[in-house]
Amino acid sequence: MPATIYIVEDDKNIQEIEMFALKNTGYVTEGFDTAKSFFSRISEKLPDLILLDIMLPDQDGLEVVRKLRERQMTVRIPIILVTAKTTELDKVKGLDIGADDYLTKPFGVMELISRVKALLRRNRNLQEDRLLQLGQVKLDSEKRVVYVNDEMCELTYKEFELLKLLMINAGIVLHRDTIMSDVWGIDYEGESRTLDMHIKTLRQKLGEAGNMIKTVRNVGYKMEQ
Repeated sequence: MPATIYIVEDDKNIQEIEMFALKNTGYVTEGFDTAKSFFSRISEKLPDLILLDIMLPDQDGLEVVRKLRERQMTVRIPIILVTAKTTELDKVKGLDIGADDYLTKPFGVMELISRVKALLRRNRNLQEDRLLQLGQVKLDSEKRVVYVNDEMCELTYKEFELLKLLMINAGIVLHRDTIMSDVWGIDYEGESRTLDMHIKTLRQKLGEAGNMIKTVRNVGYKMEQ
């Protein structure tokens, strides 16, 4: 399904050029002349990315970014600021309040498309890292919850971090030292027996799904279906 991009730009000529270029690249686009019309639409349907001009007739673009980042439903939508301003201070201010990227007018169509593709790809990778699934095990790293066969599985902090590491590296053998370093910290001085005990309890809590955690003799562990 193609990504939907909202273009908030009061200059009709620039808005049409941006929409035409992105449509030709395969994206679905919607254009808005004001912040008011944009917010009205976003309350009905969320886009995958927002192309936002700073100089809007009814509201400052930076204020629009602030509002988007304050709302739970829009806090993670990627935003590219577009403006004629060129000072370093403006760029820093925009990025500091939550914008993901910055385009300064005039810019080329190819640069616009390249930035959009890169940001959508980066955001998709972040989402994939946040939501992990292997077999019947689902892990949400943001909400810090794990489900097995759609039933919540209560894990301790370290068990959760251990499972997350194994799932991110599904099919890859992780050395004991690597696991100890990533989950317990590089300066952890406890015996590696701690790892074995956590693997044991994790397997028990996961039930049959715990069989996906394999012991690789004299090396470490891996998780696979």
